[in-house]
Amino acid sequence: MTSKLNIRLILLLASLTICFSCTEKKKALKTKEEMKVGSVYSMQPFSGNLPEVSPADKTRLQHTIQQFYDKIYVPNNFSGSFLVAKNGHIVFEKYRGMSNFENKDTITSETPLHIASLSKVLTATAVLLLVDSKKIDLDQKVNTILEGFPYEEITVRTLLNHRSGLRNYSYFTDKNNVWNKRDTLHNSDLIPFIIKNNIELEFKPDSRFSYCNTNYSFLALIIEKITKMDYRTAMKKLIFEPLDMKNTFVFDLKKDGNTASQSYKGNKIKYPLNYLDDIYGDKNIFSTPRDLLKFDMATYNPAFLNKKLLKEVFKGYSYESRGTRNYGLGIRMFEWEDGKKMFYHNGWWHGSTSAYIKLKDEKATLICISNKYTRCTYRLKLLSSLFGNYPFELKGKDETLE
Repeated sequence: MTSKLNIRLILLLASLTICFSCTEKKKALKTKEEMKVGSVYSMQPFSGNLPEVSPADKTRLQHTIQQFYDKIYVPNNFSGSFLVAKNGHIVFEKYRGMSNFENKDTITSETPLHIASLSKVLTATAVLLLVDSKKIDLDQKVNTILEGFPYEEITVRTLLNHRSGLRNYSYFTDKNNVWNKRDTLHNSDLIPFIIKNNIELEFKPDSRFSYCNTNYSFLALIIEKITKMDYRTAMKKLIFEPLDMKNTFVFDLKKDGNTASQSYKGNKIKYPLNYLDDIYGDKNIFSTPRDLLKFDMATYNPAFLNKKLLKEVFKGYSYESRGTRNYGLGIRMFEWEDGKKMFYHNGWWHGSTSAYIKLKDEKATLICISNKYTRCTYRLKLLSSLFGNYPFELKGKDETLE
């Protein structure tokens, strides 16, 4: 009798455990509609179950990457963060140097560093979420969204793929007779400034590619206009919070100028902040490799953007001249004749440099962020050959990566 009672108790506990775990799983796997912020889709964490890297492969990768790191980064007195992952599982990471050399604050896995133009990947994602939510269209003219925008033919798409023809704000505001550098320039100043000073386009929209920070400064304004939130809050609500990116934020010059990690020249002399340091969208996101890995994996979630839109993101738009480099919607790429592609984005602002590599076919993620100027950050691409058939050699210096 006692034995039967024990069996019944065991079966009851087992069924309760199964029901509880199913309930928890249902809670974790929210629908796309449930993940909305207002009427806009937010990002969702990756919920798949990708295989772990085998112990043998992990040992092989760690050994090679350590040798690479010791050869390239250590001799350059690298100060920053470095991470390599496969299937979302970290196989190698290193943190060295200081976020503030004056205060001797060491860099750890939780230290946010300025990711410079890598911010464009995140800004583009927020805009694409608006498109996916049917709040705007890719080919919608910007002047139908931003009041007073003076260029008739520029669309959301041509801002995203750098084919708008806009001039770089850092070049048309750098003369004292047009902008007092004692005054901080803000995104909201750009349209009035352009109109007042009659800033013309560099070329006809969608006629060629020209990488330009102004494109993403306007995309940040579009995010604000459509979400009715400031850019900092919108990025937090649409991307950072849903993905549990706890160590990621958009820099605020007044609030964070003295407390955020600092930026240094190669000789450890600190870069002073200037009148351009409060413009956002093109730069000014601070993050960590672990947080960016969460972001990267979330882009593999089946609920991330509709399939048609996703194809638009990862295709090249600029073929006016022959070459392997191209640009999609917020992402750089190499395109080789055999059809192989590699997606990436680099960044550079003051002494901060960054590199993000997304190997879609192999689901490998490579991230490097430095707060002390060095070009070795960009040599991260060499490690792609460890994961797939990419034409980069680990031996010697490949000048095409600089």
